[in-house]
Amino acid sequence: MAKHQQSGRFVWYDLLTTNTEAAIDFYGNVIGWGTEAFEGGPGPYTMLTNQGAPFGGLMEIEPEMGEIPPHWLPYISTPDVDETVGKIQELGGNIHVAPQDVPGAGRFAIATDPQGGVFAVFASTMGEPDMEAQPGVGEFSWHELATSDYQAAFDFYQALFGWEITSEMDMGDSGIYRMYGQNDLVYGGIFTKIDSMPGPPPSWWALYVTVEDIDRSVEDVAEHGGRVVMGPMEVPGGDRIAHCVDPQGAGFALHCKG
Repeated sequence: MAKHQQSGRFVWYDLLTTNTEAAIDFYGNVIGWGTEAFEGGPGPYTMLTNQGAPFGGLMEIEPEMGEIPPHWLPYISTPDVDETVGKIQELGGNIHVAPQDVPGAGRFAIATDPQGGVFAVFASTMGEPDMEAQPGVGEFSWHELATSDYQAAFDFYQALFGWEITSEMDMGDSGIYRMYGQNDLVYGGIFTKIDSMPGPPPSWWALYVTVEDIDRSVEDVAEHGGRVVMGPMEVPGGDRIAHCVDPQGAGFALHCKG
């Protein structure tokens, strides 16, 4: 990634799973994603495609990775991975995969924020996608961090990537839901997780993918071995969402525009 490219954008998504073939089949049927072979990486890796364009990938959880549950991992852009890794540590985060190159793709590292949310930083050698267009069907449209301390988490990412508060919503007993983004683009929301909410402690990223018909999509989730844990339901603004778990246990969300 050239030095002038913007830091803080969500540019890639990986699924770590216990069964790659089953995951490919599930998301192909539910979302319509395809796959593309990728050669030259540090281990077995399959790229995921939406309408023929790669946007992420999936890999099987290996024993050397430790006891980690299946999950989606967002990659956030940075001009300099090594410099960002140093800043992550200064701000109280931890590095789980040290900076390394992926030939022909870029350089990345995997980290956790001070509250335990897992994310990756990525400097691409292939340029960045067009972030001005509204996410289409099959694209990730919202990046939501459920955390133990929304203010502290936001302060960390703001210092790291320059994210800005775009708006806030008072959810009553559930506290404040803070929307964030950059340059008039809203990337997602951050909120403090309450104990009764489903999901792994203490913090996690919920990634929302756009679908055309959410009622049909939740039927597809159940039909192909997944589980709907919340919704479909309407959110402020008229959009509809549903939180789901794939057959291997990775959480994700569906988003249908109103």
